[in-house]
Amino acid sequence: MNDYLDSFLAREKYTLATIRSRIAAFTIDEFLLSFILIIILWTPIMNAASVEAMIDVVNTFILEYMAIKIIYQTFFTMQYGATLGKIVMKIRVIEIQTSSNPHFLSAFNRSVFRIVSEVLFYLGFLWGMFDPYRRTWHDLSAKTLVINA
Repeated sequence: MNDYLDSFLAREKYTLATIRSRIAAFTIDEFLLSFILIIILWTPIMNAASVEAMIDVVNTFILEYMAIKIIYQTFFTMQYGATLGKIVMKIRVIEIQTSSNPHFLSAFNRSVFRIVSEVLFYLGFLWGMFDPYRRTWHDLSAKTLVINA
């Protein structure tokens, strides 16, 4: 265990967000972003002649979709300390150093490493299930914690 984090959590009277609430927030955010993707690609998908053509339409939009996810995660984490999913679940992200919402570079770093974790079979998320402070790779890289709001 980390004595600094233990004393930090005790001093600030913070409690760590549960794995369950983090999974629920993740699910809400993914549904929201997937819905936006469907709206954006609705016409090309409906005009596709086959299932393979639909898959090609979606595959050509992957980089743009990742960019949308990074922008969404960065903006909401920096501005509110939480994405819409986290707001619904009443949890938030804080910088360990300042106890406040992550600044731009920290939020951006966290968002990029979140995508890296997704691309690498969600291993970064799995890591958080075994970390005593429930820190994922993107939390570790950005020096953040997810706490109950």
